[in-house]
Amino acid sequence: MPSDTNLRSFDRPAVPAPDAINDVYLIGICGTGMGSLAQLFDEAGYNVRGSDEAAYPPMSTQLNARGIPVLEGYDAAHLDPAPDLTVVGNACTPTHPEAAYAREQGLVQQSFPEALGHTFLTDDRRSIVVAGTHGKTTTTSLLTHTLRAAEADPGYLIGGVLQSTGKSAHLGTDQPFVIEGDEYNSAYFDDRPKFMHYRPDKAIVTSLEFDHADVFTDEAAYREAFEAFVGTLGARDGLLVLCGDDPAVARLGPHTDGRVRTYGLDPSNDVTITDHEAGPEGQRFTITMGGLERGSYMLPLHGRHNLQNALAVALIAFSEGCNSRQVARGFETFEGVARRQEVRGVVNDITVIDDFAHHPTAVQMTLRGLRTAYPERRLVVAFEPRSNTSRRARFATAYAKAFDAADQVVISTPPFRHNDHANDRLDVHAVAATIRERGVYATVADDPDDTLHRLQQLAQPGDVVVTMSNGAFGELPTRLLDTLAATS
Repeated sequence: MPSDTNLRSFDRPAVPAPDAINDVYLIGICGTGMGSLAQLFDEAGYNVRGSDEAAYPPMSTQLNARGIPVLEGYDAAHLDPAPDLTVVGNACTPTHPEAAYAREQGLVQQSFPEALGHTFLTDDRRSIVVAGTHGKTTTTSLLTHTLRAAEADPGYLIGGVLQSTGKSAHLGTDQPFVIEGDEYNSAYFDDRPKFMHYRPDKAIVTSLEFDHADVFTDEAAYREAFEAFVGTLGARDGLLVLCGDDPAVARLGPHTDGRVRTYGLDPSNDVTITDHEAGPEGQRFTITMGGLERGSYMLPLHGRHNLQNALAVALIAFSEGCNSRQVARGFETFEGVARRQEVRGVVNDITVIDDFAHHPTAVQMTLRGLRTAYPERRLVVAFEPRSNTSRRARFATAYAKAFDAADQVVISTPPFRHNDHANDRLDVHAVAATIRERGVYATVADDPDDTLHRLQQLAQPGDVVVTMSNGAFGELPTRLLDTLAATS
């Protein structure tokens, strides 16, 4: 049998020009990025189908609405007859049954970001890429919505569903194409970060903090990926927008030939704010650029991080020709993104919110923002450390501090995965104990079903229950609302 190295570096057939491709098959089609790409292919007129072993909202709903066939489970027979292009999701290992068959049969294959770049980011389409450890989905969504509020029709691909359109991707008819740029690896045969395929004309970097410990060996390797990314920005009219409040982000400036502008809450930034007021309805503020006021704004999002995200969007929107009135309209009418502080329902005066946060910093920032939004109400949090980062022991100390804004915490025990190591696995019981030492009630549940049971016991009228996971979490928000309604 060939070595694992050979499997990862095999010679792939050349990819035809986009107009020579008719049938596209996506392995792992229900992933956030893959499902969004499938929708772009479908919108562009390609015959699209794919497979996955676990389909759940919002992506399953998106694909079903477009009539894109999803085959359940993985089987080499799904690839017969052979499609013109097989897109291999980055969750596939070299021995994945469909990925292995595609390789052995010499089928034309690309990773998700390769296919996006090859087919849709043509030379005559400008791209704006939003990158960063935290905040890229919300920032990409807010930018897209703001451009649409200015009566443009940009293309976009977002790692979440834009509530105002009900979509995560759209071809668009106008410039530019807005993309959420992920730093995770592209595929088992392509170790490059996804955002290295996007050739940005303009880019935002929101934050930079070590993540994806399963892919990057250390902080230096993680930082170098972002340095390489900003280096892809073209010098001609290229614009790099950096969060100047984050020293690690600010240090990326010398690694690009493009123009660099900074934003943040510190007055030293090129774009900053004055007259800031935060309340339950959101945040009001005035934007200043170079010391000059550029209008007053209302943002229906909570937390310092979202204020920073809005400044990045304003800077790019102004560079795209939007005026302050159009930007203000975009901010004020923003309905958010599915699974980003999304209010799923209210039953018996118990508000259920679903959020995608999983990195300890993202958990901390989200809960601080929700504490501002609901200052007099108890925050009951259910957290599933499901991601490759969150299941690792190295983040235990950070997680213990991440829940300080909560009142009650239930941590669901993550399932063991093939890439887990017993000596580097998060000890959820130890984390819960440290959270309790910091003055917040915390307990450990066996799984999502047990988590639901514990939430039923904890939740009281007036509470805000927050579910946090980067996966389906056993459809916990929906099941909790149904259970609360049945017992009312």
